[in-house]
Amino acid sequence: MPRKEQGWVTFQTSEEERKILEEFCEQSQRTKTEILRELVRSLNQHSSAPISLPTKEEKQEDIYTQKPEFETNIPKKSLKVSSRNILKGVIKRVVCGAVNSEVTIEIIHKVELTSIITRASAEELELAEGKEAYAVIKSNDIVIARE
Repeated sequence: MPRKEQGWVTFQTSEEERKILEEFCEQSQRTKTEILRELVRSLNQHSSAPISLPTKEEKQEDIYTQKPEFETNIPKKSLKVSSRNILKGVIKRVVCGAVNSEVTIEIIHKVELTSIITRASAEELELAEGKEAYAVIKSNDIVIARE
């Protein structure tokens, strides 16, 4: 039992997240509490400055681009989507705003699609001009109009 001055933190996880944590605990021979305390303490290193989105130069050092140690053991799976409209192209422009990013992909010569996605998603996908990417289109209704 914790002492009175200590606090409890309770949170919900998915079954998959719980299994990941338990497997990591088993591999590292540490308890869930030890792992979670270590994670929380690592956040303290970044608490002296207010949290802000990184500039391109700071991106390498930013906490948002660094994965916690326990995430590096998770195997990557290929993405499967239900959408059938998947168009491969080349990124022509990425315009980052404070919250969202505007991403333009050229599908074929002079045919471009533009999408607004979160800045965090654009950074996580490492979208940059000249890289290949896919436009995945999922729509229940497309309206055609004429004057």
